[in-house]
Amino acid sequence: AQPLTAFVFAADGVLQGASEFTYQAKTMALSVGIAFSCFYGLEHLSFFGDDGSDTLIHVWDSLLVLQLVRGITSVFKLVDAEGPINIT
Repeated sequence: AQPLTAFVFAADGVLQGASEFTYQAKTMALSVGIAFSCFYGLEHLSFFGDDGSDTLIHVWDSLLVLQLVRGITSVFKLVDAEGPINIT
């Protein structure tokens, strides 16, 4: 999880340096929505006989999902032809 988080923070810096604040706000809202849905599902739906007593693990799993979605959305913007980095 740490390499993923390091990538997300570096991508945040690039996007903020390129003044992509609106994009970051929208993708953060999307990421939070997905992570919250993941947490809610883990807490309230019974998977594999889970009795819901693993709340801390569910928090960490949801934070990992948050960072994963943030990383994916950052990659989309970074490799976009009109993104802040000219890869070609």
